[in-house]
Amino acid sequence: MPTRTAPAARHLEVAGTRLAYFDWRGEPGNTALPIVFAHATGFHARVWDAVIEHFPAHRCIALDLRGHGRSEGGPIDDWRVVADDVKAVLSALGIRRAVGVGHSMGAHVLAQCAADEPDLFARLVLFDPVICAPEFYAPDTALYTGDAPHPAIRRKRDFASPEAMMERFRARDPYCLFDPRVFEDYCRHGLLPKDGGDGCELACPPEVEASVYASSRSNSGILEAAKRIETPTLVVRAKQTEFTDFKSSPTWPGLAATMPKGEDLHRPDRTHFHPFEDPADAARIIAGFIG
Repeated sequence: MPTRTAPAARHLEVAGTRLAYFDWRGEPGNTALPIVFAHATGFHARVWDAVIEHFPAHRCIALDLRGHGRSEGGPIDDWRVVADDVKAVLSALGIRRAVGVGHSMGAHVLAQCAADEPDLFARLVLFDPVICAPEFYAPDTALYTGDAPHPAIRRKRDFASPEAMMERFRARDPYCLFDPRVFEDYCRHGLLPKDGGDGCELACPPEVEASVYASSRSNSGILEAAKRIETPTLVVRAKQTEFTDFKSSPTWPGLAATMPKGEDLHRPDRTHFHPFEDPADAARIIAGFIG
């Protein structure tokens, strides 16, 4: 498989918030569609590296969503704000008719972007989007409150080094399921130097991660938005067990059928972390759908 050089790390300011993205230029003179990657809650752009290596001809842009990775932004109370960020970044870069590849919350965000701006994507591949069954979006229902925040807020945030983070999590569920390369990328790029240079801290602070889970009902119009997506869209669903199980698919099985050009691919042999478990398989699915 061809290898790619390291991406260029870049930033853009959107409404006063500095947002980061990583840009892999495609082969000179190629006409391949650019591919835009959006990650899951608590992760970052570079977890896609092992997938991106399968697309050397394409320009690939992996986003650090608000509050994640090297992007600024505090706790998130409305997922539509994240979608607005993505639209602004892609507009500034002149990206149109791209392939959008999203996972989990990132897949939800790309779906909203596609509904809002029909010419933004030529194809969408959504791995286990957090777009749930209609009853999930009951009005005035908070998942978590200030008195009982999401457990992610208690995550360990400080590590002596990426190696220390790897040692702590390597054997733990669900990290033990990750492809070794993806796991290392998650740890190495998921930490930032602490102020003063004494060790590292999570690039996605626990309070930001917890806020994303707590606001997962904020975009109650996402199912109606999905009906407006004219972009050919592949919804890749993993096995479904219990809602409280992070490895379970959160995706409403009827989602693809509501989209004018939606296709459903059920993969009960995979968990919610499918692109991390087998990045080569995820790349094959993407390549097969975009032709």
